[in-house]
Amino acid sequence: MSRSGKERTVLSIFGLISVAAVLLLLFIRATEQPGTEESSLEREKYMITSVPIPDEVSFAGERAPLENFDVKEGLERELLVNSYWQSHTLLLMKRAHRYFPVIEKILKENGIPEDFKYLSVAESDLMDLVSPAKAVGFWQFRKATAVEMGLEVNDEIDERYHLEKATEAACKFLNHSYGLYDNWTMSAASYNVGRTGLNRQVNRQDEKYYYDLLLNEETGRYIYRLLALKLIMENPVEYGFEYEKKDLYQQIPTYKVTVDGPVEDFAEFAGRYDINYKVLKIFNPWLRDNKLSNSKGKIYYVSIPQKGYREFNE
Repeated sequence: MSRSGKERTVLSIFGLISVAAVLLLLFIRATEQPGTEESSLEREKYMITSVPIPDEVSFAGERAPLENFDVKEGLERELLVNSYWQSHTLLLMKRAHRYFPVIEKILKENGIPEDFKYLSVAESDLMDLVSPAKAVGFWQFRKATAVEMGLEVNDEIDERYHLEKATEAACKFLNHSYGLYDNWTMSAASYNVGRTGLNRQVNRQDEKYYYDLLLNEETGRYIYRLLALKLIMENPVEYGFEYEKKDLYQQIPTYKVTVDGPVEDFAEFAGRYDINYKVLKIFNPWLRDNKLSNSKGKIYYVSIPQKGYREFNE
């Protein structure tokens, strides 16, 4: 056979092999992607869709005018952001199960609508954060405002980190704001931007209604974020979140120990109650040093977890 004939034969063989390979590949792909119910459900599970927007939504009993395009789109933006930032929002739900009961009780005692618990979520993600502006704790108080609201702030004690006392201080601020605006939505906005900043825009724009005011980016999104958090956390399945109660962070029972004098060493103090320094600070983050001078004999109540909720290496 001539060289060219051999080449044609070889090419024909390779061609047949190629065709066979392609057919085999198509067969494999077809068998790997059957149109079963299971694979269909898997694809649907990761599908990106729009989010449900209710016909009516309110904050602290005050209706948001969703018939206005800017209000509806503002809410939709925050619903999308918080629905599809799944890991972050799921962590918020886990923390809320531990901390909301404490916050709700104090809000009720102070005549603040329960929806204001979502301010602590929006402000701090229910963590003892410190902002770039030096706002601190669940309720993000700056030092001057904290002192004005009656919190102790110094090198050894910082009650901005004290959940109960900081929540009381937030209630005091909000009640004062409500006395000025006669409106809970505006009171919430004032918590974010401050009463001075909000009043400046009210006077400049001759408007007293949050949804009609042009505000800075953060405050302009603030109420919509509160509404979105409320909708998602109250209706998690509707927004794609599924979990069992056991997955949430549980409340840990504690008891109070009275301290009315100095403490030279909080590590030694913790050992008296069968815990260590780390656990003492987890439950009392407002203790900012490893000692307490307390020369005036002020009374403090230190939280100690009940036995059995934390194991320690010997």
